[in-house]
Amino acid sequence: MSWLTNINWEQIYEALVETIYMTGVSMIFIVVFGLLIGILLYCTQTGGLYENKYISKVVDVTVNVLRAIPFIIMVFLIIPFTKFLCGTMLGATAAIPSLVFTASPFFARLCVIAFNEVDKGTIEASEAMGASKFEIITKVLLPEALPAIVSGISVTAVTLVGYTAMSGAIGAGGLGNVAYLYGFSRRNGTILYMATAMVVIIVFILQGIGDYLVSKIDKR
Repeated sequence: MSWLTNINWEQIYEALVETIYMTGVSMIFIVVFGLLIGILLYCTQTGGLYENKYISKVVDVTVNVLRAIPFIIMVFLIIPFTKFLCGTMLGATAAIPSLVFTASPFFARLCVIAFNEVDKGTIEASEAMGASKFEIITKVLLPEALPAIVSGISVTAVTLVGYTAMSGAIGAGGLGNVAYLYGFSRRNGTILYMATAMVVIIVFILQGIGDYLVSKIDKR
Protein backbone atom coordinates (compact mmCIF):
# COMPACT_ATOMS: atom_id res chain seq x y z
CA MET A 1 0.00 0.00 0.00
CA SER A 2 3.03 2.28 -0.22
CA TRP A 3 1.65 3.70 -3.47
CA LEU A 4 -0.99 5.52 -1.41
CA THR A 5 1.74 7.80 -0.06
CA ASN A 6 2.15 9.23 -3.56
CA ILE A 7 -1.35 10.69 -3.42
CA ASN A 8 -2.05 14.19 -2.15
CA TRP A 9 -5.33 13.42 -0.42
CA GLU A 10 -6.12 17.06 0.28
CA GLN A 11 -5.80 17.75 -3.44
CA ILE A 12 -8.06 14.78 -4.29
CA TYR A 13 -10.63 15.95 -1.72
CA GLU A 14 -10.70 19.49 -3.12
CA ALA A 15 -11.06 18.12 -6.64
CA LEU A 16 -13.91 15.85 -5.50
CA VAL A 17 -15.72 18.79 -3.91
CA GLU A 18 -15.29 20.83 -7.11
CA THR A 19 -16.68 18.00 -9.22
CA ILE A 20 -19.70 17.58 -6.95
CA TYR A 21 -20.19 21.37 -6.93
CA MET A 22 -20.11 21.62 -10.74
CA THR A 23 -22.45 18.66 -11.14
CA GLY A 24 -24.90 19.73 -8.42
CA VAL A 25 -25.25 23.41 -9.33
CA SER A 26 -25.41 22.65 -13.05
CA MET A 27 -28.13 20.04 -12.51
CA ILE A 28 -30.35 22.56 -10.74
CA PHE A 29 -30.33 24.83 -13.79
CA ILE A 30 -30.50 21.91 -16.23
CA VAL A 31 -33.60 20.45 -14.58
CA VAL A 32 -35.36 23.83 -14.56
CA PHE A 33 -34.46 24.85 -18.12
CA GLY A 34 -34.72 21.35 -19.56
CA LEU A 35 -38.13 20.75 -18.00
CA LEU A 36 -39.49 24.08 -19.28
CA ILE A 37 -38.13 23.44 -22.78
CA GLY A 38 -39.52 19.91 -22.70
CA ILE A 39 -42.98 21.13 -21.69
CA LEU A 40 -42.86 23.77 -24.43
CA LEU A 41 -41.89 21.18 -27.06
CA TYR A 42 -44.57 18.76 -25.92
CA CYS A 43 -47.36 21.31 -25.68
CA THR A 44 -46.69 23.01 -29.03
CA GLN A 45 -46.22 19.83 -31.06
CA THR A 46 -48.93 18.54 -33.39
CA GLY A 47 -51.92 17.56 -31.26
CA GLY A 48 -50.43 19.25 -28.20
CA LEU A 49 -52.26 21.31 -25.61
CA TYR A 50 -51.02 24.57 -27.17
CA GLU A 51 -50.37 23.37 -30.72
CA ASN A 52 -48.23 25.87 -32.62
CA LYS A 53 -46.15 24.51 -35.46
CA TYR A 54 -44.00 27.65 -35.76
CA ILE A 55 -42.91 27.78 -32.12
CA SER A 56 -42.51 24.01 -32.10
CA LYS A 57 -40.26 24.09 -35.16
CA VAL A 58 -38.05 26.93 -33.88
CA VAL A 59 -37.58 25.32 -30.46
CA ASP A 60 -37.07 21.88 -32.00
CA VAL A 61 -34.35 23.12 -34.38
CA THR A 62 -32.65 25.11 -31.60
CA VAL A 63 -32.57 22.06 -29.33
CA ASN A 64 -31.21 19.86 -32.11
CA VAL A 65 -28.47 22.36 -32.95
CA LEU A 66 -27.36 22.68 -29.32
CA ARG A 67 -27.40 18.90 -28.88
CA ALA A 68 -25.25 18.48 -31.98
CA ILE A 69 -22.45 20.71 -30.64
CA PRO A 70 -19.83 18.65 -28.75
CA PHE A 71 -19.26 19.81 -25.19
CA ILE A 72 -15.61 20.73 -25.69
CA ILE A 73 -16.57 23.01 -28.61
CA MET A 74 -19.43 24.54 -26.62
CA VAL A 75 -16.93 25.55 -23.93
CA PHE A 76 -15.02 27.66 -26.46
CA LEU A 77 -18.10 29.02 -28.23
CA ILE A 78 -19.56 30.61 -25.11
CA ILE A 79 -16.31 31.94 -23.64
CA PRO A 80 -17.49 35.58 -24.07
CA PHE A 81 -20.74 34.78 -22.25
CA THR A 82 -18.87 32.87 -19.54
CA LYS A 83 -16.46 35.76 -18.99
CA PHE A 84 -19.37 38.20 -18.83
CA LEU A 85 -21.23 36.04 -16.33
CA CYS A 86 -18.34 34.78 -14.18
CA GLY A 87 -15.55 37.25 -14.91
CA THR A 88 -13.22 34.42 -15.95
CA MET A 89 -13.13 31.29 -18.07
CA LEU A 90 -11.19 29.27 -15.49
CA GLY A 91 -12.40 27.51 -12.37
CA ALA A 92 -15.35 25.34 -11.38
CA THR A 93 -17.93 28.14 -11.50
CA ALA A 94 -16.86 29.15 -15.01
CA ALA A 95 -17.60 25.61 -16.23
CA ILE A 96 -21.26 25.78 -15.21
CA PRO A 97 -22.60 27.85 -18.17
CA SER A 98 -21.17 25.45 -20.77
CA LEU A 99 -22.44 22.46 -18.79
CA VAL A 100 -25.93 23.95 -18.67
CA PHE A 101 -25.93 24.90 -22.37
CA THR A 102 -24.86 21.41 -23.39
CA ALA A 103 -26.97 19.25 -21.08
CA SER A 104 -30.25 21.22 -20.95
CA PRO A 105 -31.31 20.29 -24.53
CA PHE A 106 -30.37 16.66 -23.81
CA PHE A 107 -32.56 16.59 -20.70
CA ALA A 108 -35.35 18.42 -22.55
CA ARG A 109 -35.49 15.59 -25.08
CA LEU A 110 -35.70 13.04 -22.28
CA CYS A 111 -38.61 15.02 -20.81
CA VAL A 112 -40.46 15.04 -24.14
CA ILE A 113 -40.04 11.26 -24.37
CA ALA A 114 -41.41 10.96 -20.81
CA PHE A 115 -44.41 13.17 -21.62
CA ASN A 116 -45.21 11.26 -24.80
CA GLU A 117 -45.39 8.05 -22.76
CA VAL A 118 -48.25 9.46 -20.67
CA ASP A 119 -51.56 7.81 -21.62
CA LYS A 120 -53.45 10.12 -23.96
CA GLY A 121 -56.71 8.78 -22.54
CA THR A 122 -55.84 10.19 -19.12
CA ILE A 123 -55.28 13.65 -20.60
CA GLU A 124 -58.48 13.47 -22.66
CA ALA A 125 -60.44 12.38 -19.57
CA SER A 126 -59.06 15.36 -17.64
CA GLU A 127 -60.10 17.72 -20.44
CA ALA A 128 -63.58 16.17 -20.46
CA MET A 129 -63.87 16.79 -16.71
CA GLY A 130 -63.20 20.50 -17.27
CA ALA A 131 -59.57 20.71 -16.19
CA SER A 132 -57.69 23.70 -17.58
CA LYS A 133 -54.61 23.19 -19.71
CA PHE A 134 -52.41 24.44 -16.88
CA GLU A 135 -54.03 21.98 -14.48
CA ILE A 136 -53.49 19.16 -16.97
CA ILE A 137 -49.78 20.00 -17.14
CA THR A 138 -49.26 20.36 -13.40
CA LYS A 139 -51.68 17.75 -12.05
CA VAL A 140 -51.73 15.09 -14.77
CA LEU A 141 -48.78 15.34 -17.16
CA LEU A 142 -45.96 15.99 -14.66
CA PRO A 143 -47.11 13.47 -11.99
CA GLU A 144 -47.70 10.73 -14.59
CA ALA A 145 -44.31 11.33 -16.24
CA LEU A 146 -42.43 11.75 -12.95
CA PRO A 147 -40.75 8.29 -12.87
CA ALA A 148 -39.38 8.77 -16.40
CA ILE A 149 -38.33 12.34 -15.58
CA VAL A 150 -36.43 11.19 -12.48
CA SER A 151 -34.77 8.50 -14.59
CA GLY A 152 -33.84 11.21 -17.10
CA ILE A 153 -32.33 13.32 -14.33
CA SER A 154 -30.21 10.35 -13.28
CA VAL A 155 -29.00 9.73 -16.84
CA THR A 156 -28.24 13.43 -17.33
CA ALA A 157 -26.34 13.66 -14.03
CA VAL A 158 -24.17 10.69 -15.00
CA THR A 159 -23.46 12.28 -18.38
CA LEU A 160 -22.68 15.56 -16.65
CA VAL A 161 -19.98 13.97 -14.50
CA GLY A 162 -18.21 13.00 -17.71
CA TYR A 163 -18.51 16.57 -18.98
CA THR A 164 -17.02 17.94 -15.75
CA ALA A 165 -14.03 15.64 -16.24
CA MET A 166 -13.53 17.03 -19.76
CA SER A 167 -13.88 20.63 -18.58
CA GLY A 168 -11.34 19.91 -15.84
CA ALA A 169 -8.75 19.11 -18.49
CA ILE A 170 -8.99 22.71 -19.77
CA GLY A 171 -8.79 24.50 -16.44
CA ALA A 172 -12.17 24.09 -14.76
CA GLY A 173 -10.80 22.17 -11.80
CA GLY A 174 -12.27 18.99 -10.38
CA LEU A 175 -11.16 15.41 -10.78
CA GLY A 176 -10.64 15.83 -14.51
CA ASN A 177 -8.11 18.56 -13.85
CA VAL A 178 -6.24 16.43 -11.31
CA ALA A 179 -6.26 13.40 -13.64
CA TYR A 180 -4.87 15.40 -16.54
CA LEU A 181 -2.54 17.92 -14.86
CA TYR A 182 -1.10 15.83 -12.03
CA GLY A 183 -1.69 12.35 -13.41
CA PHE A 184 -1.33 12.18 -17.18
CA SER A 185 0.92 15.21 -17.76
CA ARG A 186 3.34 14.22 -15.00
CA ARG A 187 3.14 10.51 -15.80
CA ASN A 188 1.83 9.74 -12.34
CA GLY A 189 -0.37 6.68 -12.87
CA THR A 190 -1.38 6.51 -9.20
CA ILE A 191 -3.10 9.91 -9.27
CA LEU A 192 -4.58 9.24 -12.72
CA TYR A 193 -6.16 5.96 -11.63
CA MET A 194 -7.32 7.36 -8.29
CA ALA A 195 -9.06 10.33 -9.95
CA THR A 196 -10.65 7.95 -12.46
CA ALA A 197 -11.83 5.68 -9.66
CA MET A 198 -13.43 8.63 -7.86
CA VAL A 199 -15.32 9.58 -11.02
CA VAL A 200 -16.55 6.01 -11.44
CA ILE A 201 -17.70 5.92 -7.80
CA ILE A 202 -19.65 9.17 -8.25
CA VAL A 203 -21.34 7.74 -11.36
CA PHE A 204 -22.33 4.54 -9.54
CA ILE A 205 -23.73 6.52 -6.61
CA LEU A 206 -25.77 8.82 -8.86
CA GLN A 207 -27.12 5.90 -10.88
CA GLY A 208 -27.95 3.99 -7.71
CA ILE A 209 -29.83 6.95 -6.22
CA GLY A 210 -31.72 7.44 -9.48
CA ASP A 211 -32.73 3.78 -9.72
CA TYR A 212 -33.85 3.77 -6.08
CA LEU A 213 -36.01 6.89 -6.48
CA VAL A 214 -37.60 5.58 -9.67
CA SER A 215 -38.48 2.28 -7.97
CA LYS A 216 -40.13 4.21 -5.13
CA ILE A 217 -42.04 6.62 -7.38
CA ASP A 218 -43.15 4.23 -10.14
CA LYS A 219 -46.37 2.55 -8.98
CA ARG A 220 -46.97 0.63 -12.20
